[in-house]
Amino acid sequence: MRLRPVDLVDIFVYLVVLGVFIQLFPEVISESFLLALLTAVLLKVVLEGVLFVKKRIMARIRGTHSRWIRVLNVAALLLVLPGSKFLVLEIVAWVFGDAVYLGGFLQVTALIIVLMLARGGVRRIVDRPAAETHAD
Repeated sequence: MRLRPVDLVDIFVYLVVLGVFIQLFPEVISESFLLALLTAVLLKVVLEGVLFVKKRIMARIRGTHSRWIRVLNVAALLLVLPGSKFLVLEIVAWVFGDAVYLGGFLQVTALIIVLMLARGGVRRIVDRPAAETHAD
């Protein structure tokens, strides 16, 4: 697995969003900048894994003609969606202990939503062709 430039951009975006959450929400805690950076890297790894699993489940939902298989895959997706938030909380707690705390389920859900939206927005800006950026 290679580190691509877009991965570094994602980590930077995650770090900025995490920093904003640390500033705005007292429940979200990181004891240092280095821990916030390492948390952003950890979030990148975990969220990439979760996105991979979600995409696989969605492909199986779209690809099957059997109603029961589709129902099972939808049920799996409904377990993965909230389960991924608990996974993030548990992995961060396991890796960083009390030095990093992302709040509860609602805070981490909001954090992940904002992370994904910011990531998508920055990727859209970065992926714009050069001709479009000069026209602005």
